[in-house]
Amino acid sequence: MLIDKPLLDLAFRGFKTIYSDANLAAPSEFEKIAMPVQSLGPSGSRDETYGWIGNLPAMREWIGSRVIGNLSAYGFTITNRKFELTVSVGREDIEDDRLGTFKPAFAEMGNMARRHPDEMVFNLLKTGFTSLCFDGQNFFDTDHPVIGDDGVTTATVANTDGGAGSPWFLLDVSRAVRPIIWQTRVGYEFQQLTDDSDEEVLFNDRYIYGVRARVNAGVSPVATGLGVEADAGCRQLGIAPCRARSFPPARFQSPPPEVRALCGVPRGRAGRPIPFGLWRGRALPCRRSQGPQRG
Repeated sequence: MLIDKPLLDLAFRGFKTIYSDANLAAPSEFEKIAMPVQSLGPSGSRDETYGWIGNLPAMREWIGSRVIGNLSAYGFTITNRKFELTVSVGREDIEDDRLGTFKPAFAEMGNMARRHPDEMVFNLLKTGFTSLCFDGQNFFDTDHPVIGDDGVTTATVANTDGGAGSPWFLLDVSRAVRPIIWQTRVGYEFQQLTDDSDEEVLFNDRYIYGVRARVNAGVSPVATGLGVEADAGCRQLGIAPCRARSFPPARFQSPPPEVRALCGVPRGRAGRPIPFGLWRGRALPCRRSQGPQRG
């Protein structure tokens, strides 16, 4: 089969359709607990600062002058991170019209991209006992400093029991401000590198397809979530036994054999599969003969 630009465009549209259909069909739960924010700085911001997080005032009876809350009492910055998932398709596979064999792989790429926010959001919730928030303390802590309604007095509040058991979470998702911030600068884009003059095509006879995104997750005001690491916390809240819903902290799924054959399975701690890699350098394509290389 003669490979020309119309054929490559047709292949790209086919792969993208498979990716998009699988992406839309994949289940996702992060929006149940996360507050979406579009990062749209005037000059393409690398980060967003949330000055209001630490000191959002409450309604009070108006007696005398207004009490003006300082929304900049704390500054909490979430820096956008860049992620990628990249695979290669050999030129011979397109010449020999074997595109159908790659359908499961591109479908799984769409599935992975859809589930990636879940992994980040629920993992951030899981590590909230050791991850710092706007006040320099762990998100789930026993002594967060707060400013009173008068804007002057200070006190401390706790959103954890200080235990050491298996964690579960009680989250207020009824308001506009939710426990986790999901920040998007550039959504998950499906891309191609198929020009004959491209280095990978010219020297290695491979066409490159990948997904790119600039996103990140961060914690919100501590009053939106309670993290408990002991069953005693359930009884203290009048919930016996523990019936409060705990969202899964992360989802790690091993790709099907077709995808493992195409790009391998990168693994992290305890050998758990990591389906989406943090882009620390330039994207390196997964090869069909070996596992993926991460920059």
